[in-house]
Amino acid sequence: MADNKFNLDCPACGKQMTKLYMEEAGVNIDICLEGCGGIYFDNRELEKFNDSNEKIDEILNAIEGKHFEPTEDKEIRICSVCGIPMTKMGAANGEVQIDVCNSCGAKFLDNGELQKIRESVDKPNAKADMLMDIMYEENMRNITKISPNKSLFREKRRAFFENLAKRFI
Repeated sequence: MADNKFNLDCPACGKQMTKLYMEEAGVNIDICLEGCGGIYFDNRELEKFNDSNEKIDEILNAIEGKHFEPTEDKEIRICSVCGIPMTKMGAANGEVQIDVCNSCGAKFLDNGELQKIRESVDKPNAKADMLMDIMYEENMRNITKISPNKSLFREKRRAFFENLAKRFI
């Protein structure tokens, strides 16, 4: 779907959103500057901004110094274009719940969620690192039961579990 051309009401707080032209991407996004700070992306627009190397200066400048009303992210949001209920989709290792329209493909992010998604992209091995730490700690508990001199095994075991975790995640 192409950029919508009309003014949208925010799916989270109902206030009118502002069109913000993103020069580098060549698209307009809709941002709730007078309410909750949420951002509405038409179909496939979010993919132009979710990596940390993609430019979002216009967004950061627009929200700088503003105070936004908190919203309840558990509520069902209604798509501003289609008028149908949006569904929740997890992102950023479960830290973010994106509201997605299954009809037009639009996505709505609450204030600050775009930044969380971009930060999580910078940590591609976060799950592997977490799993490796868990396995390592469990392994060290077992070694301690067997041998009081656990330093003999530490580095080789850590490298083994790190490689194992990164291969399977």
